[in-house]
Amino acid sequence: MRKTYLLLMMVVALVIVFAPVSYANEAPKGGKSMEAIEINHVPQNYLQAVSEENRGQFKEVAYPVYNYINISRQFVTNQEISEEEVGRDVVEGDPINKTVFIYLPPGYDEEDTETKYDVLYLLHGVGGGRYEWPGGSGHSGGNYVIGNIFDNLIANGEIEPLIVVFPEGRSSHDWTDRSFNPSKTNILGFYYFDYELRHDLIPFVESNYNTYADINNESAEAIAYNRQHRAIAGLSMGGMQALNLTLNGYRHDSESFTGTASNLGNGLVPTVQANGMQDLFAYVGAFSNAPTSSDGKTLGKGINSSPYKIDLLYITCGDADGIAMHSYRTAIQGLKAEAQDNLGAYYQVVMKRRGHDFSVWNNGAYNFARLVFDNAQVDESDTVSITLD
Repeated sequence: MRKTYLLLMMVVALVIVFAPVSYANEAPKGGKSMEAIEINHVPQNYLQAVSEENRGQFKEVAYPVYNYINISRQFVTNQEISEEEVGRDVVEGDPINKTVFIYLPPGYDEEDTETKYDVLYLLHGVGGGRYEWPGGSGHSGGNYVIGNIFDNLIANGEIEPLIVVFPEGRSSHDWTDRSFNPSKTNILGFYYFDYELRHDLIPFVESNYNTYADINNESAEAIAYNRQHRAIAGLSMGGMQALNLTLNGYRHDSESFTGTASNLGNGLVPTVQANGMQDLFAYVGAFSNAPTSSDGKTLGKGINSSPYKIDLLYITCGDADGIAMHSYRTAIQGLKAEAQDNLGAYYQVVMKRRGHDFSVWNNGAYNFARLVFDNAQVDESDTVSITLD
């Protein structure tokens, strides 16, 4: 009897050890209902630094980029991508080196590969770069204010520790040029950043940091799992990128090269639609999205046409924003009707008497971070329209 019992225990142990991994059962989270998470202003104390031991750390890292716009306005790639898809000549070329700024949460240990993290990609504006989010609100207590916000959210248990990536959003040979001239390639690079994300930056992040997602696993089960552990949002031009490049909006180019006049008054005209990145991201945020953002019907159709549901779309703007309030209204108009059931939680947040600045953008990052990665669990599609005084 004892031998039989021991044999049975050995079989059970082997089953446990060699059982296949189920993505659906990893990283369980409690979640809160939408009603339990109130959309509000960033608490003033969240702008202040936490104790040293509870602070995250910022790192600057270089990585190679194989997918970008070259000096001749051609698209350089190491992938099988057609000229029809990108709307321009496709060529081979040497990689360029870019730099990314990364927030690692308190307690992050690169040697602790058993502890995994969600990743939020925060995109900058037309005149910014990787330092715009960290430096835009300055410092408090010897730390970036955006770092303080994430540190406080984590310390108070409102969100799980996460990695935040601040990229350079121009996928072009002249990515360090922050000037605005619609005929320059640095501006064109904004509209091709999705290829760099998919083929260069995300693979770099997920190969070098302890993330839940692994883009190298291309099984259907892994794709469905991975997108639940990535989120993308941006301010101004970055908000446009989050919408257009994720939800099948339009790329833009200079009217000097397209031969058609700009209706926006900024010298940029739509060209071809992006393929979308809903297979990469389940959560999308746009804070004061730029004038080249596609209209709501286009974005909604993009959402509806994907086999992957957008679990959260969060769009916000200040009502005194002379740059983006029109494009905010245009982007939300008709979006839900076109997206139908392929859109989950949908937030439209207007901030009264706020302009095109970090009072809106920090608030967007604060509320968006509280809603993503199953912090809020929504069983059915809901639209929440809020005005913050």
